[in-house]
Amino acid sequence: MEAILTRVQKPARYVGGEWGSVMKDKKNVDLRFAFCFPDTYEVAMSHLGSRILYGLLNDQKGIWCERVCAPWIDMEAEMRAAGIPLYGLESGDPLTDFDIIAFTLQYELSFSNILNMLDLGGIPVLAKERTDLRHIVACGGPCAYNPEPLADFVDLFMIGDGEEIMLEFTDLYRKAKREGWSKQDFLIAAAQIEGMYVPSLYEVKYHEDGTIESVTPTHGAPAMVQKRIVKDLDTMYYPESFVVPSTDIVFDRAMIELFRGCPRGCRFCQAGHTYRPLRTKSKEVLLKQAEAVLKNSGYEEISLSSLSTSDYGELSGLTECMLDYCEPRHISLSLPSLRADSFSAELMERVQKTRKSGLTFACEAGTQRLRDVINKNIREEDVLHACEIAFQGGWNNVKLYFMMGLPTETYEDLDGISDICKKVAYCWRENTPNRARGVRITASASCFVPKPQTPFQWDAQDTLETFREKQAHLKVVMKTKNVTYNWHDAETSVLEGVIARGDRRQGRAILLAWQRGCKMDGWDQCFDFEKWIQAFRDCGLDPEFYASRQRPMDEVFPWDHIGCGTRKEHLKREWERSREAVITPDCMHQCAGCGASALLKGGKCRV
Repeated sequence: MEAILTRVQKPARYVGGEWGSVMKDKKNVDLRFAFCFPDTYEVAMSHLGSRILYGLLNDQKGIWCERVCAPWIDMEAEMRAAGIPLYGLESGDPLTDFDIIAFTLQYELSFSNILNMLDLGGIPVLAKERTDLRHIVACGGPCAYNPEPLADFVDLFMIGDGEEIMLEFTDLYRKAKREGWSKQDFLIAAAQIEGMYVPSLYEVKYHEDGTIESVTPTHGAPAMVQKRIVKDLDTMYYPESFVVPSTDIVFDRAMIELFRGCPRGCRFCQAGHTYRPLRTKSKEVLLKQAEAVLKNSGYEEISLSSLSTSDYGELSGLTECMLDYCEPRHISLSLPSLRADSFSAELMERVQKTRKSGLTFACEAGTQRLRDVINKNIREEDVLHACEIAFQGGWNNVKLYFMMGLPTETYEDLDGISDICKKVAYCWRENTPNRARGVRITASASCFVPKPQTPFQWDAQDTLETFREKQAHLKVVMKTKNVTYNWHDAETSVLEGVIARGDRRQGRAILLAWQRGCKMDGWDQCFDFEKWIQAFRDCGLDPEFYASRQRPMDEVFPWDHIGCGTRKEHLKREWERSREAVITPDCMHQCAGCGASALLKGGKCRV
């Protein structure tokens, strides 16, 4: 291993031993849990959810949770050549020494890495080939709201908040291990845990046209698997310290979570629908958690994390108190996910007390008509007013995010992206106190992917050719000085669209693509679109059937038996409103009747 580390990039990724990592005596442990992130160390260590669950599990007596990250291609090649299996960062023990091997599903293009990590760790990739109780493969996270493409490889999925379901799962496993249960007996019992989905206990039938006819549970499994939620975030487990990485990571800072859910209801946003209902933490709890994490980690920056930070009701008082703590200690306070319609001079002044970084505003669409279609309740004047405040305060770096390929989009909507950028550049010239400094305006346009459990789950995704035509059009019209135009690779978005709304028949294609060398597909230097498309075709599957087909409103989806709390009737109603470009008020002003508050069992959403 020492010789290998001298030959690979960033060897600190692979050695462990970081401040805050947990070591336990194996003699006192009856459950070894591998928490696997199917991407590189830098991405894994930036994920807040993984940090929370790592702390939660290691706080339990008798459980040792270790981190396992996907090695970069150079390290993997060295490991395979030397016969070194994938291992836990804390102990260095191979994956075969662990009882539960759990993956977080953040991105569809990481699915091939799951297979690759299992194989590198000496674990059979197919669930049917893992016949005993050991080496249970579990998954959770955003992509678990359509678990079907991974049904061939994963034993069970945890739907919803991991903090709520994880200990019931591990308690059941420890009991099964003590009493010598079979794997099948364990899976049947696990399916009775609310929020636990065991794909092998469901039979799927298809119509001749390839659509789903029915999904039938067996062995007493529930017909609908409803997600689990933490009802009170103030009493939810939160670690007092994080593992401090020994090399640079993507988001190298402390984080506290303001709330879960989002009141806005953007129709394209999967997180906004699957994280409902809205649940907040009190200011007092947040201040206590922030102080503990900063003291125990030594971080010099802290971020307030949520889907829409500026919607936190006590944000003004919270930032004032946090700055009182941070300023004397030279700690930066970061406020991501600010909305243009909530940006104020007061908030700007507080942010720039510790650090003046760039500002980011998600406009999403270039015209008001299309913003109404997607229910993005901001106006062009909101964006310009926010930029005016920022430029007057000395900012000269603004990023604007857009999407192309949204339902009902026209070329007039694309031209609107260029128009907004021109107006922002003009706004800077009119409001900056120092023109000599110049301005940097970055406009990024990603390719829209219709996601399950959203109002746009019925919509066709643009084809690769259409995306390329629209990107070429934007390159022509985006000619404003000081505006840099970036666009997302259309091929990765198309494959994301194929898998996002896939069914369990896709398992054959995912397996074949991995066998042909596909891995690290979220990285441009590794992604091979043609290899993926050919794998689908060789398995008798049409990628366009999944991505670029408009779905009838009565179609049975592969994920219809997975409940996110938001009713399908509500999603249909929102789809219909989108076609009329009618907005739905945010949850802070009017309840849309999505149904998610029922998960609180008599409680109400809190803003």
